[in-house]
This record gives sequence, structure tokens and C-alpha cells, in this order.
Amino acid sequence: MLRIDPATPIHDTALPPHSDTNTMRRKRGRPLDGWLIIDKPGQMTSTDVVNRVKRGFDAQKAGHGGTLDPLATGVLPIAFGSATKTVPYVMDGTKLYRFTLRLGEARDTDDADGAVVAESAMRPTDDALRAALPAFTGDIMQVPPVYSAIKVAGERAYDMAREGRAPVLEARPARVDRFELVERPDADRAVFEVQSGKGVYMRSLARDLAAACGAVGHIAALRRLRVGPFLERDAISLDKAMPAEDTARSSPDLLLPVLTALADIPALALTDEEAVLLTQGQAISLLTLMGRIPGQADPAGGLARAMAGGRVIGLCRLDEGWLRPERIL
Repeated sequence: MLRIDPATPIHDTALPPHSDTNTMRRKRGRPLDGWLIIDKPGQMTSTDVVNRVKRGFDAQKAGHGGTLDPLATGVLPIAFGSATKTVPYVMDGTKLYRFTLRLGEARDTDDADGAVVAESAMRPTDDALRAALPAFTGDIMQVPPVYSAIKVAGERAYDMAREGRAPVLEARPARVDRFELVERPDADRAVFEVQSGKGVYMRSLARDLAAACGAVGHIAALRRLRVGPFLERDAISLDKAMPAEDTARSSPDLLLPVLTALADIPALALTDEEAVLLTQGQAISLLTLMGRIPGQADPAGGLARAMAGGRVIGLCRLDEGWLRPERIL
């Protein structure tokens, strides 16, 4: 056991002379920046995919842009390094899903991974399903699945449900822009496409649509086709992203630039002087920007991608007649 003489200064024994504590605390891995779009396989959590990719790239920092359930497949954007700063804007972007509603069985998780809790012989017709869709389109109120990550009195809902203490969840606002029946393979199954905003639960849509038609049902298959600017065609398999050998590291050439995440946010051209004002935290009157404000930018709180000389300065919000800096990049 190390013994310290009371007369000896603590710092002399705790650290070597001239030691650099910053060096000792240096993060492990490579400082990579960019986006990797994975086609998530089924029966893996989003966190499992991130951890595996982070190890494969030997990256210092990584996170995902929107959770997918273990059953789900499809577009899972993974941010490395400084790209993690843009994750909230990706998650706020448009989502596109395709799911299969399995009629006749309700499950406790509202998907095929759960236990059957109710059965029904009712099988709605195509016309009945289509007639029910408008009630689930636009601004709606939605009760999340009991097996979800929502916190209730500080506890995750899924933890409570697994312990037999299923919580009562309140309905919350959701935005569904498009909800269409695209295929009916047989009486038991119906395939839908949904375009939505942030925080919409596909499992709840499937459950509630079946109930609205006098039946019960759950999601048998779910695939995400888009997250913000990232599309299904951008995604690569997890196997392709991983190094060929255990001792190797994945290639950074697979990463997309950090600013790819902002591609669907309207661009606003600024002068160099205006760019300096924004980087200093100052707002700019929209009157001075008349004629340059993109038509897609919502003047009541919408985002704009501030550009100067071909460079992205940061993200700004149009608010009460002003362009206010939100995140300088």
C-alpha cells in the first residue's frame, strides 16, 4: 500500500512531475467526423448497432439519429464526432416508414415481439381501412405503446411494463403527413406507408387503426425508408460497414460529410458582414434580408441554413421579424 508522508505535498505523489492531466484523460479512438447511414438489420437495438460501428471505426464519439425498435429494419443514421451536433435537426426531419399490420391479434408490445393479449375474427375490408385513415392523418393525439422509452415518474415505461406495472400513458400530439394503404397480401395482412414528423409511434398507429375498424392488430414488419435528408438508397449493410478483419478498422471513406444532415434545411445567403454578426450571437432584421429569404423557410419559427461564400455558418431561426443564430457550426 502506498504511504504518504504528511509533510509531502499531495501533488508530488499523486502525479509524476509535469504530468499532463489532459493527455491522461484523452479519449480513446480516432477523432472522426461525418455520417454513416446503416441499413439496420432486424433483432438488434439501435444502440447495439452504434456500439458495433463505433468499435469497427475505432471512433471517439458516435450516436444515432433516431431510434428504431429491435424488430424494425432500414435507415439508421449514425453520427461521428462533430456530426452529433446536428442530430437534433435530423431527428426533426421528415420520416418515411412502411409497415405490415397483422390483423386478428393484439400484442402487449404492439408488435410481433410481444405476447398475444387479445384475438378477434374481424377482418376489415380495404375500403374500411381506407375510410379510417383520415382520422390518423394531420395533427393527431396519440397514446404511445406501453413498451416505450417514455419516462413516467422517473422510470422508463418499458421497465415498468416488464415488471408487471404497466403505466397509464397520456395521449400526446403527433403529426402524420401521409398514411396510405399500399398493399393487401391477404385478409390477415395490410401494408401501409406513413410519412410523419418527429415522435410518431408506428406501433400505435397500427394498433389504433385496427381498433377503429372494430378489430385488433399489431405490427408484423416495420421498415424506415427515410430520416430527414437520408434515404434508403444512402444506406449500407452493417456487414459492409465493418472491417474485413478483426485487427483492421473501417474506412472513413464510407462517411458522408457532416453538413449532409442539413441538406433539406432551406439555405439563406449572407454577406460576410452579416455572417460575422451571427457568429457573434447577434440577430439580423429580416427586413435587410428581403429578397434573399428562401420561400421554403417558415417565417414563424422556421429554420434556415446560413451560408456565406459557399460556407455553412450555422443554423438560424426566423423569429418575430429577426434571424436569430441557433447553432453556429
